[in-house]
Amino acid sequence: MTTPEVLEFLRDAIFVLLQVASPVMAVGLVVGLTVALFQALTQIQEMTLVFVPKIFAIFLSLLIFMPFMINVLTSFMERTAQRIIALP
Repeated sequence: MTTPEVLEFLRDAIFVLLQVASPVMAVGLVVGLTVALFQALTQIQEMTLVFVPKIFAIFLSLLIFMPFMINVLTSFMERTAQRIIALP
């Protein structure tokens, strides 16, 4: 493989990583900000109050976004296999 091909593969891999991780990270961010705002407004300083809703929200988002994630990863693997087959 030449340097441009390696860079293209790495760029594709990073883009796939962002596509797969972004929905779950966004859900965690929104839930974390919501709980932090609730804690600031009510002055409740319970540490576990942050983690439990985030865990449930992230688990639910994984269930919801799993078909999308599998589709993205499958297409990436197919592109990678095509690149491997095309090697001399």
